[in-house]
Amino acid sequence: MRRPTRLLTLLALPALLVLAWWAVSGGSFYLPSPDRVGRAFVETWFSERLVVDVLPSVGRLLAGYAMAALLGVGLGVPIGLSPRLRATLEPVLEFFRAVPPPVLVPLIMLLAGIDTFMKVLVIVSGCVWPILLNTVEGVRALDEVLSDTCRMYGVRGPSRLRRFVLRGASPQIMTGLRQALSIGIILMVISEMFASSSGLGFTIVLFQRQFQIAEMWSGILLLGLIGLGLSVLFRRLERRVLSWYYGSGAARA
Repeated sequence: MRRPTRLLTLLALPALLVLAWWAVSGGSFYLPSPDRVGRAFVETWFSERLVVDVLPSVGRLLAGYAMAALLGVGLGVPIGLSPRLRATLEPVLEFFRAVPPPVLVPLIMLLAGIDTFMKVLVIVSGCVWPILLNTVEGVRALDEVLSDTCRMYGVRGPSRLRRFVLRGASPQIMTGLRQALSIGIILMVISEMFASSSGLGFTIVLFQRQFQIAEMWSGILLLGLIGLGLSVLFRRLERRVLSWYYGSGAARA
């Protein structure tokens, strides 16, 4: 009985939001009813646009996200372990972190062109910071008693990095990865609005310019569903990776 009850609880709020949407649409051209958007969704995205626009966008998102994860964790671990290196780099890191990633899009276009690589770099430029900073803080917060214990038992080198540093900092690292995922979706759309001829961001703007309002809303709905799906997948991965942190039943949750 718990699973049906939980499912009804999860669906209750979305159902109320759809009913409210239906009530306020009232035949408005700029706010089409849910049934019109639903028909436009099926007609638009269950077609060649799935291959031409949706899959390349998701591929660029995952590529940029993976590069940002490798870069953020790879730089965050040595910075977190070395107080001297952290003191040296902190002003520079704070400066670049404060620059909004969308502002860098014109610069990245000049340096990298307007192809797929540019769009991936835009995603990396925004996703790397929450991962990097959370990794640094996670490594800084490692228990010194456990560190001394590892040293006494001769746990050094790659084994210490894997079993103590990365494992101990993994809750903070996963927090940064979760924050970066939503940032990546935003930057995926922004990167495709500049000098692009395909992708979800480009297509949504094209629909808006052509006054295909129901199709535009269907693209926004698709972005929300993609974000929801990736969030659910990440939550399951997080529960498995941090099963030792959340408890023995976390991997089954």
